[in-house]
Amino acid sequence: MAHLAHYKEAHPLPFVITHWINLVAMVVLILSGFLIHFPFLPYLMGIARGAHLLFGFVLFINCIVRVVMAFFVKSAPTAGTRQQVTDIKTWMPQKDNRHQAGAWITYYLFLKKDHPLGAKLGVPQKISYLLIPILIVIMFWTGLCLWGVTMNVPVFAATTNLVGGLMSMRIIHYFMMYVFICFMFIHIYLANVEGFEPTKLMFLRKEHGGLVYDPDLHNIVGEDHDVH
Repeated sequence: MAHLAHYKEAHPLPFVITHWINLVAMVVLILSGFLIHFPFLPYLMGIARGAHLLFGFVLFINCIVRVVMAFFVKSAPTAGTRQQVTDIKTWMPQKDNRHQAGAWITYYLFLKKDHPLGAKLGVPQKISYLLIPILIVIMFWTGLCLWGVTMNVPVFAATTNLVGGLMSMRIIHYFMMYVFICFMFIHIYLANVEGFEPTKLMFLRKEHGGLVYDPDLHNIVGEDHDVH
């Protein structure tokens, strides 16, 4: 099956930068989180705690910036076109793929050889990406409930009491880390299941030719052989 062309318009530079920041922040948070929870390297505990705190704020702020930019920065509504729309329009089900959930799920489960074409991201990808900002906010909130500087602020103390105390909050915060780990693996799989061209575009800004899609006609209109 031929695939849609991959153009830079699908991932404008501001989104590439926030994506890189997210990646670095999540990796540092996961590694430092393990060091804090399992202090098998006690001489690194101070660094781990400091890095965990710093990159917790970095991840939260970067998330807010990315969401705000979605209302102002334009991106391609699908691969295979250089036409752009306000990015937030690509977050929700689009006319091209709101009916394709079943087809995408069977494709990801290897029950179907080909996936539908049209619209930005498959339906399961859209759902998982919409959940991430929510999870980041929850993770940041539970972190503030555990941080000595903010844990006694009434709103955070009330949240801690609501879940049953500091130990319960620590458990929630710790196991949410595994949610992020699972998301990272799922994200890598979904992004590269049909080839590494999307990853090359995101990290190396390398475009790749393929089918050309017209988002107004909702159909394939040709093929681009000139992009390498």
